[in-house]
Amino acid sequence: MKRVFLIVLDSLGVGALPDAASFGDTGTHTLDHIVEGAGGLEVPNLVRLGLGHVPGVTRVARGGSPAGAFGRCAERSPGKDTSTGHWEMMGCVLDAQFPVFEHGFPPEIIDAFVARAGVAGVLCNAPASGTEVLARLGEEHVRTQKPIVYTSADSVFQIACHEVHFGLERLYRCCEVAREILDPYGVGRVIARPFVGEPGSYKRTYNRRDYSLKPFHETALVRLERAGLPVTGVGKIEDIFAGVGVTRSVHTEGNRDGMERTIELAATQEGGLVFVNLVDFDMLYGHRRDPRGYRAALEEFDAQYARLAERLRPDDLVLLTADHGNDPLFTQTTDHTREYVPVLADGAKVKPGATLGTRESFADIGATVEEFLGLAPKGPGRSFWREIAR
Repeated sequence: MKRVFLIVLDSLGVGALPDAASFGDTGTHTLDHIVEGAGGLEVPNLVRLGLGHVPGVTRVARGGSPAGAFGRCAERSPGKDTSTGHWEMMGCVLDAQFPVFEHGFPPEIIDAFVARAGVAGVLCNAPASGTEVLARLGEEHVRTQKPIVYTSADSVFQIACHEVHFGLERLYRCCEVAREILDPYGVGRVIARPFVGEPGSYKRTYNRRDYSLKPFHETALVRLERAGLPVTGVGKIEDIFAGVGVTRSVHTEGNRDGMERTIELAATQEGGLVFVNLVDFDMLYGHRRDPRGYRAALEEFDAQYARLAERLRPDDLVLLTADHGNDPLFTQTTDHTREYVPVLADGAKVKPGATLGTRESFADIGATVEEFLGLAPKGPGRSFWREIAR
């Protein structure tokens, strides 16, 4: 049976979209600025596939003739967040941006949350950096047992609580309460942000959970499931789609673990889609504006990808892409950036050097997955499989 490995390098944008100015993101380019800020990038396997040939990429070596297909996708949906990018990738294009709360959440939301969650109140209730807010309010949270609630330029209600002093399951219950309250407001995600440690050394853990709205339109995942094909989500994929269309979920603890689980699936899954999100690029390096850390993570991924490539079967297709940008040299904010995303295709059936150019929507990726796996794409995307097939 044919298989697709769709791997999202979370936040690896490749240049500002034409409307980036309306999002305050003029001049952003995550990939080029990683190379600039870190003093280079050694990713021979990605270079071999054609990363340096992606339109708009100027700071990555081109090498010889690409062994894979390459291009980039524009985002049709308004927004630059995780849910928007992943949903569009699977054919759910948004007409309007998820609501954001630039000044924190209004009293009717916070008061309802406090009453129904059974807490004494909340701390912060404003846009904040996840690491900064722990340093500033972590000790008070432990003392008062008040959850730290914060947001960002994304449509998110984030709740940070100490795993030991507050309790992990209690945090999850608080998130479930918040999800019910926020459904009528259309907030994209409630995110559990557990942390551990003592004052001065608080650290977030990989017990994060995302509580998402369900996609507004039928996705490629649902159609694959209906056709009886396995859909395995690796990392936070199940959370992003609220479980809709995901037949199996594999929890991971960061990029390295995510790739190890993907390599294992290459030896065991007999068909269908393996849909992977590698969150560390975004969470640990993009938001923290750390180009050197981002470079090291990309180089580690490149080495692990070589191991995955060795395990591919003749009927496999690999698609590497991203869901938005998060430029580590863009210091006006620590938020995502509105960018094109790269597309690299690999596999024995892929025509070396095939050029995809600039696609009009992330949805072309989902349509390509469907066609490759034998379905007739029904979403808004245009499959590029026939353009890259040998």
